[in-house]
Order: sequence, then structure tokens, then C-alpha cells
Amino acid sequence: MKKTVIFVVGLLLCAAAVTVIGQKKVLSPKEERREVREKRRAERIANYEKTMDSIILSRNFQFNPTTMQRQPAGPMRQIVNPSFNVGVWDGTIDICLPYIKGYVPPYYVTVINYTVPSVQGYTTEQTQEGWMVTFSTSLFSASTYTFTFEIFSRTGGANLTITNPMYSPVQYSGTISQLY
Repeated sequence: MKKTVIFVVGLLLCAAAVTVIGQKKVLSPKEERREVREKRRAERIANYEKTMDSIILSRNFQFNPTTMQRQPAGPMRQIVNPSFNVGVWDGTIDICLPYIKGYVPPYYVTVINYTVPSVQGYTTEQTQEGWMVTFSTSLFSASTYTFTFEIFSRTGGANLTITNPMYSPVQYSGTISQLY
């Protein structure tokens, strides 16, 4: 008898737990609209990330800088000229950027303005936040310039660091867009 009572009580508790778990919370209209908005935003963010990933993998993108800074602790400079960018398409790199030359003061700003038909060591590596794209070129000079893009898929932002053994590294911040 005791076993039967314990068995019946156990079944009732299981049935009660199933009905509580199976019930869906009734949402107010305001809560429903909020959930729908959150779901739409999450979908838009996911679609944007997929678009950014495909742009980087297609090797048809443009970096549009907004700031530049000589490393390790030079002054931050705004870039508002829309002519400055780095375009990557079909293995060709089109570079038009202000660049800070000099390893010790006095530093001076010059413009890197080259179209490079081929580069050495073009690599694309996926990271937790997006992509690392790296390549090197001589820019028709005696030393090698290494370009390292750190691209953030979720935000569309990017950092570009140009290193050269003759000068201090220069870092740019900006955005990535698709080249058509």
C-alpha cells in the first residue's frame, strides 16, 4: 500500500511538472512587440556579419580611414578627405593614404599613392571578432611595407597597421565597405 501511495504521488508530481513546463507564458502586447523587435535586430546583425564575411572572403573591399596615429603614442589625427582609402580587388591593391615618415623627430606626413598589381603573402585568417588580413609590398622602394587589417565583422569597423623597418608603425581606424 505504501509503495502504491508513493508511486501515485510521484506520478502526480511528474504530471504537475510537465504541465508547468509545457505552459507558455502569456505575454502582453507590449512584451510581444519588444520580443519581435529584439528578434528582428538579432537577424539584421547576423545578416550584416554574413555580408561582411563574404566581402572579406571575396577580396573585393575598401578600407575608408577616419583617424591615423603614429605608434606607439603619437597624436591622433582625423582624416576627413574621402580620397584616402585602400582598395582590394582581384589581387590588386590600390593605396592612397597619408603616412607619417620618420623613426625619430622630426616626423613628417607624406602620401602613399600607389596601385600595386600583386602583393606578397596575402593571408586571410578568421578571428573571434572578424578577420585578420595581411600582405606585404615594397611600394616600389627598397624596403617592405606590411599591411595588417583587423576587421570587425559585427560593426564593420577596422584597424589598419602599416609597418616598415625604416619608420615607426602607423595605425588607422575606419570602416570597411564593398567594392562593386
